[in-house]
Amino acid sequence: MFSPFLTQRTKSKFVISREGYAAETLYKFIRSEDVPVQYGGLSGPNDLQKPASEFTVKGGEKVNIQIQGIEGGATITWELVVGGWDLQYSAEFVPYAEGSYTIAVEKTRKVSASEVAIHNSFTSREAGKMVLSVENTTSRRKKAGAYRYIVRK
Repeated sequence: MFSPFLTQRTKSKFVISREGYAAETLYKFIRSEDVPVQYGGLSGPNDLQKPASEFTVKGGEKVNIQIQGIEGGATITWELVVGGWDLQYSAEFVPYAEGSYTIAVEKTRKVSASEVAIHNSFTSREAGKMVLSVENTTSRRKKAGAYRYIVRK
C-alpha cells in the first residue's frame, strides 16, 4: 500500500517474511543468540552466556549433535532451538566405559512450530558424551537451528 510512495533505497531497508518463516529470515541477518526466544532464537532469561552453534537439517535427514568430554559427576546444561518448525528431538548420554548402558535423557518427541527453545540439564555419574538428535521428517526443505551448552564440574 505504501510502496508507491517509497523510494527504492527506502524499500531496500525492509525485509518481509511469510508466516512460519520468521526465524529463518531473522537468522540471515541476526545471530541466533540475539534473537528473542518467542521468535525462535536463544536470547532469553535462561541465557548460558555462551555463543550458539548453528546447524541445518535437510528434509528426511537426522542430525546428531555430539558433546564430547563430559567427566563423571559433571552437569551439562543445554539449549536447543529449531526455528519454529516441526521436528523430532531426543537426547541421550553415552558413557565411554565399555559395558555401560546408554541413558535416554529425553525420549524422542515432536517439537512443534510454536514451541520455544528446549532447555534441559543432566548430571553424569561417569565420563561420556551427550548426543542431541534432531530429525526433519515433515518437510523436504532445509531447516535451521542452533544450540549451546555448558558443562560444570
